[in-house]
Amino acid sequence: MAQEPSYPKDATVGEAAPQPAASAGKEEAPTRRSKHLVAGAAIGIGSAAIVAALLYANRNRKNDR
Repeated sequence: MAQEPSYPKDATVGEAAPQPAASAGKEEAPTRRSKHLVAGAAIGIGSAAIVAALLYANRNRKNDR
C-alpha cells in the first residue's frame, strides 16, 4: 500500500551526503566562541574575587559592636 519514495538520479541514497566545503566564516566561529567563553570565565572569576575581598575586608567591622 505504501509507495517507495522517489529520489533524483544523481542523489546518493543510503550513504552519507557529501559535506559542503567550509567557508571562512565558519572557521572563525569556534575561535570566536572560545574567546567569548574564556572572557566569560574571567569575568566570573574576577567578580567572585571582588566579592571575596569585600567580605574579607568587612569581617572585622561585624565584631566591633
